[in-house]
Amino acid sequence: MSDSMVSHLLDPDGLPLFSLREINALPVVDKERIYAAIVPDLVFERFGFDRTTFCTPDGQQRIQFICPEGLGLLRIEVRREATDRDCLFFVEVADTPYRQIELSFCLINDPDAPRFNIDCDEQGRDNSFATLRRNIPEEIRAMQAGLSPNQVRLGLKTFKNFFERFERFVASLGIDIIVAEPLSYSNAIRYEHYGFDYTTGKQLMLWIDREFRPGGELFRRLDGSTPFRQPGMEKSVRGRSWAIHDGILPQAWDDIKIYKAIGQHAGVNTFSDRVY
Repeated sequence: MSDSMVSHLLDPDGLPLFSLREINALPVVDKERIYAAIVPDLVFERFGFDRTTFCTPDGQQRIQFICPEGLGLLRIEVRREATDRDCLFFVEVADTPYRQIELSFCLINDPDAPRFNIDCDEQGRDNSFATLRRNIPEEIRAMQAGLSPNQVRLGLKTFKNFFERFERFVASLGIDIIVAEPLSYSNAIRYEHYGFDYTTGKQLMLWIDREFRPGGELFRRLDGSTPFRQPGMEKSVRGRSWAIHDGILPQAWDDIKIYKAIGQHAGVNTFSDRVY
């Protein structure tokens, strides 16, 4: 896909739109119709949300579009029930000063899967993605269940559908770059799979791959000293990501910035024989 293959997004008067800020200036019904195109098919097909009213089968509106006039910001929250602690689908995106779109967060949760409280400490306090405090017992349970760091539930395997829709949406604004900051090593590898390259952090990613190989510094640190540093974890994306989350790197996981040119796949692969 290239932006030339996507029709430019127009407002109700037929004028072209070039940013989230411009979309957010439209009447509510118009901007919500535009933003609904980003929501994965699964929300409508599996969970029965109506594509026009955004309501659940029992008539309750559970898709919330937060897109304030005057700001270049969009947040979409989809919950199956109003009382659900976690969103079924959550995305936050923003304009940048350089005519790019930033994909800030995207979370897709299976609401029927077990929940692991890794997002709060053992006293129940929010831990800001374990940057303040960790909940080791819950992290161990999550890891054993096949989750990655910062993941509270299994996903729904629909990121591909979302990202295809999102890329078309960005192209329809005449924007040719998506930027992001992966929260974890496993996120970075996933984004590589979808065609991203690195603005900063590529040398670190290559160093990580090299040092997780037999004889490398990180390979030697998989010494069984914690549940997250077991021999053999270097063989998978998830294993490496938990070890990095556990602080195995000599530096903080920080300043990893990535970008994707619309319609292009960068072909970056910093873990050539990766398995998940």
